[in-house]
Amino acid sequence: MSSDFEEMGLKIILIGNSLVGKSCLLHQFCDQEFDSEIGTTIGVDFRFSSIKVDEKDVKLQVWDTAGQERFRTITSTYYRSADGILLIYSITSKDSFQQISHWFNEIKKNAPKTVATVLLANKKDLVSDRNVPTEEGQKLADELGLPFLEVSAKTGENVHEAFQKLARLATQENKQKENEIITLEKKTVKKKKCCN
Repeated sequence: MSSDFEEMGLKIILIGNSLVGKSCLLHQFCDQEFDSEIGTTIGVDFRFSSIKVDEKDVKLQVWDTAGQERFRTITSTYYRSADGILLIYSITSKDSFQQISHWFNEIKKNAPKTVATVLLANKKDLVSDRNVPTEEGQKLADELGLPFLEVSAKTGENVHEAFQKLARLATQENKQKENEIITLEKKTVKKKKCCN
């Protein structure tokens, strides 16, 4: 396994209820613009982008999953090879916030145990429509042991920072896995020498 993440890249998945703004977040991150005409994702869509992490360019393959109930079994199969997950709700939708526990359980059930995950509250710009206080989001993030950010796909506020935070966590996790593999390989070599 190479420690050169420029070659390896990261698979990032966006999950959460339908209409929380996953596609708009992806569009804002990749194209630095907001498109209010983006339709609901059917099944899964993905885009490529890159981001700097600790002075290195890291390639990201970002998967936008459908939030509708009928697609949940399809999209859960994409969790298995994920390096990072952005778990997203809308500050305007109490239901999307309450469903975070369901999505978090799906991550625990289907994703690698080492997957980096960040909780995002989208639509921060819609202050007058807020139904989920920042404190509730932070409390849930603390309970789940996740980093937390409020973002706005419309204004771009904290969008790059969210992907940056997730990419940093995921590369750190991959470095740790790589070190464990090297340690196991060294132990295997030592055992072989002892047995000969």
